[in-house]
Amino acid sequence: MPENTLRAHDEAFWQTFVDRYDVEPEGPLNLENGYFGRMSRTVVEEYQRNIEFVNRSNSVYVRQHFDREHSEAIRRQVAQLIHVPSSTVALATSAVDALQTLIRNYNGLKPGDQVLISDVEYESVKSAMRWLARQRGAQIIELVHPHPASFESLVGTYRETFIRYPRLKLMALTYVNHLTGLVMPIKAIAEAAREFDVDIILDGAHALGQIEFNLKKLGIQFAGFNLQKWIGGPLALGFLYIAPERLVDIDPDMDETNYPATDVRSRTPHSTPNIPALLTLPLVFEEHRTLGGASAKGARLCYLRDLWVNAVRDVPGIEVMTPDDRRLYCGITSMRFTAHSDQQVMADRLLKEHGIFTVVRKTSVGPCIRITPGLITLARDIERLTEALIHLSNT
Repeated sequence: MPENTLRAHDEAFWQTFVDRYDVEPEGPLNLENGYFGRMSRTVVEEYQRNIEFVNRSNSVYVRQHFDREHSEAIRRQVAQLIHVPSSTVALATSAVDALQTLIRNYNGLKPGDQVLISDVEYESVKSAMRWLARQRGAQIIELVHPHPASFESLVGTYRETFIRYPRLKLMALTYVNHLTGLVMPIKAIAEAAREFDVDIILDGAHALGQIEFNLKKLGIQFAGFNLQKWIGGPLALGFLYIAPERLVDIDPDMDETNYPATDVRSRTPHSTPNIPALLTLPLVFEEHRTLGGASAKGARLCYLRDLWVNAVRDVPGIEVMTPDDRRLYCGITSMRFTAHSDQQVMADRLLKEHGIFTVVRKTSVGPCIRITPGLITLARDIERLTEALIHLSNT
């Protein structure tokens, strides 16, 4: 059994990991860790030190040191996180910020072209793509994936769409969808897209930190990520990636002139960033690597996910919305109580009657309850969830 798989089952180890974090002692069990992740106690302390340092040193430090050297060193570490040259990444405030920047500055559309979104894209990405289509005189195509999904149905649906709409030029594609946790078969979809000359802008917000990937091998040339979910950084940090050979296809942001057009940093708005948060990233990355990176985190999250899904998959009254094909899921998975039309009522009961916090999401086939263990979730927490779900399925 691989080392990361063995460690994923090691509750004694993960208890020591949990002890590095502070939580509200009287709060509910949080199984809505998909919004943003916790910072470790040491990261919080480092962040606080950096806030105080930047506040003391002010523009003397920022102009003489951060702007000239430290920011570039941090950018190199961000690039190392996804195994790309630093010249291909630019810092942003979030994955949404990065993705919207890529979308609004994509210059490859002309009137009559078509752009594609699907039901699993993040709402801010869908609205940005609709805006782009209106601005460029293009047609927006909106795809609804079949449920339940399979690897073959997902790839086949995209291929059929590429054939049906021959003027498709650009599409949004979400690696891990925020509704059910479905992991899209990115490499196969990208291969089909290349065959039909369709460019992809990848939303990697939920993938970074829990899935090991190589953008070049996946065939992805434009992507946006954040650092606040599974990496463990402070809030409001993200970045974009543009393959070097495709930089000319993304315009400088609103004619940004602080960097030359040959510099990827000209593709984002120039402003004063959250410098204390950025200065905290080296420690965040060190802790991420020490734990074992995305492979270790992903193995643990999938183990926790499997514990509750295997226990309730065949329970009458419960439908698990995410398939069990290991290629198509990660730590995030959604379910619904089939005897109840209002899943918010059931999520409220999970909280009020069992002290478990989750979130409701609306999919193309109806609402569901998204359950997302975190890195400080233990197996006994999942046992508590399982008991609660089975109890509620009978009421």
